[in-house]
Amino acid sequence: MLDPFELSNLARVAYNKTADKYHECFKDEMQQKEYDRFILDRISNLTGQNSLICDAGCGPSGHIGKYLSDKGHKVIGIDISERCIEIARNYNPSMQFEQMDLFKLKFEPNSFDAIISFYSILYSSKNLLNRIFENFNKILKPGGKLLVVIKKGVKEGFLENDEWYKTKVYFSLFVENEIVKYFQDAGFSIDFLETRKPYDFEMKVERIYAIGTKIF
Repeated sequence: MLDPFELSNLARVAYNKTADKYHECFKDEMQQKEYDRFILDRISNLTGQNSLICDAGCGPSGHIGKYLSDKGHKVIGIDISERCIEIARNYNPSMQFEQMDLFKLKFEPNSFDAIISFYSILYSSKNLLNRIFENFNKILKPGGKLLVVIKKGVKEGFLENDEWYKTKVYFSLFVENEIVKYFQDAGFSIDFLETRKPYDFEMKVERIYAIGTKIF
């Protein structure tokens, strides 16, 4: 059976290696992604002003959380990679960032109004993901919102010396009904579920966007 902390460590090593390249490639991508801005605007409106939001898997740019921070929300970005956190802090000095494993969140229960997770659950195996969703539920306030964005597909497994990561990493793709089940099993409703085609400048894989509410 796969060890969740082993998978997290593989992601940590991979992103320590690729964080600088990732930052240069994606730090300004929100300007090009109208649909992503639309989704984040929806989260902003649902949570209200001055809400506390966790950017779970913020990456080296912290740019997704920054979009919400610029709207007046307090955003705490977390990532497994030390190098990602270092770059994110330097790039966004007014924001808070912490190194943290999604399998072992260190926040108090019922702390956040919302969690956004853009592609961060891709680095776990499917049979371990309930643990992450349960952790998300634990740190959200009752009625809190969860936004998960993932890449669509059916494959999962180890990638060896991938051109992007340059090291071994675990990678999972998902279909819509899998995401719905993760939400529901962890005590979330599904309020929004939509799949979009990739932009011309993205990897040629569809993206799934899901928003849910903590109901128990």
